[in-house]
Amino acid sequence: MLDILGYLFITLGVLVFIVSSIGLLRMPDVYTRMHISTKATTIGTISVLIGACFLEPTWSFKLLLIALFILLTNPLSSSVIARATHKDGLTLQIDELKEEK
Repeated sequence: MLDILGYLFITLGVLVFIVSSIGLLRMPDVYTRMHISTKATTIGTISVLIGACFLEPTWSFKLLLIALFILLTNPLSSSVIARATHKDGLTLQIDELKEEK
């Protein structure tokens, strides 16, 4: 039963990666592409790691530490990329970060 559950989670993670790659091609600007890639990477990777925990229970502690690291670093990296892109001058039509003069 654990094998079936593990393969189910891994399949779910792979499907999330496939949908996000299609989304990267279809999204209009860098901000929405960054958003979908960050969220999909987090959800897909966590799903694959949970599936691996079900398949190899002895690796669970290490895999959960990796999942925690991903949960902590992906939002930070996407925020840094968004700020750098904004400072570079690439903006949306509605710019909420623009300073008023």
